[in-house]
Amino acid sequence: MSLIAFILALTFSCGNNNNSEEFIQKTSGRYLYNSNELITVYFKNNTLLLEWRGAMAIQPLKIDDNTFFVKEMNEKIKFLNNPENNKNYIVLVPKDNNEELQYNFRKLDVNEKIASEYLSNNEFKKALDTYLTIQKKDSLDPAINERDLNYLGYKALKNKNMDEALQIFKINIKLYPNSSNVYDSYADALKRNGDTIKAISYYKKSIAIDSGNRDAKRFIEKYDKKN
Repeated sequence: MSLIAFILALTFSCGNNNNSEEFIQKTSGRYLYNSNELITVYFKNNTLLLEWRGAMAIQPLKIDDNTFFVKEMNEKIKFLNNPENNKNYIVLVPKDNNEELQYNFRKLDVNEKIASEYLSNNEFKKALDTYLTIQKKDSLDPAINERDLNYLGYKALKNKNMDEALQIFKINIKLYPNSSNVYDSYADALKRNGDTIKAISYYKKSIAIDSGNRDAKRFIEKYDKKN
């Protein structure tokens, strides 16, 4: 499509935002933008709208019945069914006609959630399973960053959400069993929860990996002197 034709198509689309009921039913829903981030597609007055990265009402410009230009992404998108798995996808239209079509963003099943949503809903077993799946696919995926999860745990601890904090730290232990810090953080939470004996056992696990953990050593020594 030439630049002039593209601009004309965009201009025409501003007054032609109606979408069929079939298209609305097919495309409405949540799409996996990355392992722990969503694009939500919904319709208002038959007009397609997106929620993405904090923007609540992105209105793509309609090019044709199944093609839209999303200014915020600087991308043209289509909604297609992937014949390999029979799932609906948001597809980024290749900028080069010679590029192979990629099925980029899969539509989630009705009850499917991302890991952060499972955490928010206190569905910790499902959160762990999802994080482990992400890790298996890509051990460097930002969604399973050890420090970020540790931060979430201490945030919950600060807000006195003790069970949430303990569960998040346990998830981090499952993801990073060779990290001294994850055991130390879990021990901190146990200590604040009044479970001193168990806290000491986890401080010792931390020290076994990193003998330089002075705070853990001091706490154990202080406890031993009292007893």
